[in-house]
Amino acid sequence: MTEGARDLLITKRVDVAVIGAGIIGLATAHRYLAEHPGRSVLVLEREPGAACHQTGRNSGVLHSGIYYAPGSMKARLAVSGRSAMIDFCNENGIQHEVCGKVIVATRRDELDRLHALQVRAGENGLEAELIDRYRLAELEPNCAGIEAIYVPSTGIVSYRAVCEVLSEQIEMAGGSVKYETSVLAIEDSQGGARISTSTGEILSGLVVNCAGLRSDQVAKMVGASGGNRIVPFRGEYFEIVPERCHLVNGLIYPVPDPSFPFLGVHLTRMVDGSVHAGPNAVLALDREGYRWRDISAAQVVEHIANRGLWKLARKYWRTGAGEVWRSLSKEAFVRALQRLVPEIRSQDLEACPAGVRAQAMDADGQLLDDFAITQARNSMHVLNAPSPAATASLEIANQIVQMIDARGG
Repeated sequence: MTEGARDLLITKRVDVAVIGAGIIGLATAHRYLAEHPGRSVLVLEREPGAACHQTGRNSGVLHSGIYYAPGSMKARLAVSGRSAMIDFCNENGIQHEVCGKVIVATRRDELDRLHALQVRAGENGLEAELIDRYRLAELEPNCAGIEAIYVPSTGIVSYRAVCEVLSEQIEMAGGSVKYETSVLAIEDSQGGARISTSTGEILSGLVVNCAGLRSDQVAKMVGASGGNRIVPFRGEYFEIVPERCHLVNGLIYPVPDPSFPFLGVHLTRMVDGSVHAGPNAVLALDREGYRWRDISAAQVVEHIANRGLWKLARKYWRTGAGEVWRSLSKEAFVRALQRLVPEIRSQDLEACPAGVRAQAMDADGQLLDDFAITQARNSMHVLNAPSPAATASLEIANQIVQMIDARGG
């Protein structure tokens, strides 16, 4: 195709094109428009609406930042992002609650790790009270534990509701969100980026890739993945039946298992009063593999060819096998919950929609522990933004816009 013919296909020219209408993409577009009124911003989303994947399928927790390495982006941006998100919710009438959470040790061999978490909380500037079983019983009467940490700053919110407000405000500020539009290719050039989509072509001064589960695929279009790839992990949830929701007052977490890079099944009271239990973590067989039967042949081949994944499996096979067993056996899932709340029974739980975590793995087969944002000539790429990215989203967006401004954009 000649250059002139391609120009005829261009449907829109914009200053910034954001790929992905999850909370990171929408927050970035929102922040950019706030800092640069009058600029043109277009958000591209392959789904029919916003927050269809990670954002809309998580447990809705406003994380405190207690778990993350001091000085890391996760620690810094979770702490400041939680405050920014609470302010945003207050300003826009979005239902939320700062209810606090308990991290519970149920065995003596967990106490050293619990105490280390309290030290980390202090290093991250968080209030975290070490409490005994009697104080725990006041907060969560049905919870079993010998000691716990009470973190009062943790909260709950609907991130779908946050995205609805962000979308509305983007439109009000002159930006636009285009749904059911898949990005097929990106051609980088000196003057900008030409984006081929399922609904036409777009010429943009800058592309910001916030594609979540497919962020590595988008980055590869301009040679910016750096060898990182997304490995999808499905998190499966149950919901406690309404008549048994009284068993949980707020948020109840186990002490994290240091042999596995996930937090373990926990109990979360949602803003609508329901209580979710989970998630576990099993390898998904599709990028959007929300059920065992959701299988993509291409994804299976990618898993098989991923040497880093085999290395990870050898390292965590025992813990991973337990996660798979809890996925296949409701009774095993219930037993994990009973460590925290002994009164929970199998009949108390109903299955509810799963989520898939977009976890990045580097070229050496290591799971990326921190957020990761890379840059290319006319593009920026959010290559790793799992939890607590929703909590930190407004601050992640702020950092992205600062990086854009530093580029002269």
